[in-house]
Amino acid sequence: MTTAIPGAFHPSTRLYRFTILIFISLLVVGSYFAYDSIGALATTLIKELHIDRATIGKLYAAYSVAAIAIVFFGGMLYDKLGPRKASLLFSCLVFLGAVVVAAAKTKWMLFTGRLIFGAGSESLIVVQSAIIARWFKGKEMAMAFGIALAISRLGTLFAFNTEELIADHFHSFRTALWAAALLCLFSVLCNLVFVVMDRHGEKVLSLPTAGAGDKIVFSDIKKFTSSYWFVVLLCVTFYSAIFPFTDLAADMFHDKWGLPSVNAVAGGFLTKVFYNFTHMFTTAPGVTSIVIAASMIFAPFAGGLVDRVGRRASLMVLGSLLLIPAHLLLGITHWNPIPMMVVLGAAFVLVPAAMWPSVPLVVEESRVGTAFGLMTAIQNLGLGLFPLLNGWLRDKTGTYTSTQIMFAGLGLLGLIFAFLLLRADKRHGGVLEAGSSLRG
Repeated sequence: MTTAIPGAFHPSTRLYRFTILIFISLLVVGSYFAYDSIGALATTLIKELHIDRATIGKLYAAYSVAAIAIVFFGGMLYDKLGPRKASLLFSCLVFLGAVVVAAAKTKWMLFTGRLIFGAGSESLIVVQSAIIARWFKGKEMAMAFGIALAISRLGTLFAFNTEELIADHFHSFRTALWAAALLCLFSVLCNLVFVVMDRHGEKVLSLPTAGAGDKIVFSDIKKFTSSYWFVVLLCVTFYSAIFPFTDLAADMFHDKWGLPSVNAVAGGFLTKVFYNFTHMFTTAPGVTSIVIAASMIFAPFAGGLVDRVGRRASLMVLGSLLLIPAHLLLGITHWNPIPMMVVLGAAFVLVPAAMWPSVPLVVEESRVGTAFGLMTAIQNLGLGLFPLLNGWLRDKTGTYTSTQIMFAGLGLLGLIFAFLLLRADKRHGGVLEAGSSLRG
């Protein structure tokens, strides 16, 4: 009796896994676009809505408040619905939140939309991580996360390079916000394809049901080692020096360096989009997107490198170190900002590629969900606080020097935590520094 050979698109094949990875990644493209549409349109929103930069920071803070709440209280919902139903619920919340923001007539409607959006978006990322962990194991794990991150951040790249262009071309910032809502609807449609593929794969391969992902079990917290806590502290300081910075970076490049919000070029809308992308280094939002573009291009390769050679703690030290001079030079000089943004992009490649796959290595398998959940909640504390400080300092001082010194200080704190992590890892057997060949 011969054994049937699986077809080329059988759920057990690499082709099927990586096809489902594409749709898993597209689940959050819309949310990434909508998240940064506020920062991409910051200069226009400040003028058109007569708001200050602190309000822009508060809109990002509203997202983080909702994200923290859903991480702490959403675990039971994940378990009850399962990843497929939960992903549909959360992607619909993302779409609803983006619609409320686009239709908002008052400041409070804007905040309400961002709260709804934050509750759905962060939860959708949690579900995405849980599904990737189920479909990709062993040597493919970090690479799969890197590919997902690269595809997902297409949303951010397009936000910074098209939102002001849409607002300018159609003479309405609301049209740009509605474009964000439509892209969130596209992600809902991609979610439906993922649901079909995941259900089929689960049935054929008898896959275990995905758990709650980042669900926090409070009794687990006291069992974590110092290595885990240094990873968490590095996470909150590092991300607080990146995302709150990009929230108002386009406004900084427009205000301090005089870079235009869009390139003035004749032609149709698609011609303008193409020109904006090919000349992104000449616009304020385009320069802001350098950090994201670098991470998109190099994150998959960095993930594969980490899988092979390890050196996670060392890479986190290097990435944290890069933040300090880059932010300081942006704050205290008028030098061309592009080289500093490239350096920030390099840091944004190295640290996440090494940091997130480190968590399962420093906590017991049964506590990984709690570890990721707590780390995400603490991360969002920083992502809620520092956009407020960024906008408030800019409004109070009239310059971005103080904010850049603040971000450089966060880089210094991250560097200290990375060195402490390296020392703690040596005490615990060097698991973070070991490559795949050494871990077995």
